[in-house]
Amino acid sequence: MTDVLDRLAELVREEGGLMATLLDDRDAAAGPAVSSPALLAAEGPRTEGRREEYELLVEAIYEGYLLHYGYPRVVRPAEDDLRLLAGDRMYAIGLTLLVSLGDTTAVAELADTITLSALAQGAGEKELADAVWLAGARAVGWGSSAAHRRAKDLAFAGSPEAIEAMRTSAVGATSAP
Repeated sequence: MTDVLDRLAELVREEGGLMATLLDDRDAAAGPAVSSPALLAAEGPRTEGRREEYELLVEAIYEGYLLHYGYPRVVRPAEDDLRLLAGDRMYAIGLTLLVSLGDTTAVAELADTITLSALAQGAGEKELADAVWLAGARAVGWGSSAAHRRAKDLAFAGSPEAIEAMRTSAVGATSAP
């Protein structure tokens, strides 16, 4: 995990500007333990041959999410407004890397992941947001499924069944239609 966080910090450092000044010199492991969906996405057959690239781009997007809703590991601005802007920038960095790979399927999947996790957080459903991230990462690495599309539909509809459907999708099991 530390390797991808180091690579992400280096990417931000190379980009320079305001974001580089927001890098946290403390050890990324110093904060609360946060497992990342990046490794899950990078382990799938869709990412074969580009595992490190997918791990980095999903990590950048996930860092953006953590800047908005959690405890970021790489970029730690002091002010809330700057934290939101930094989160948006991390989303953009990750999505730009993804677009450069030409994987429009994963772009759409991660856009849904960002949207659904934000909706879940807004509704105070952190567990659903976590499940959305794992299911989205699995879909990036392994491809979507009927169960995953159903889980997303349930989440968009605000259904109480969404969390279990997302958890099922995250482990790759099939569910009843």
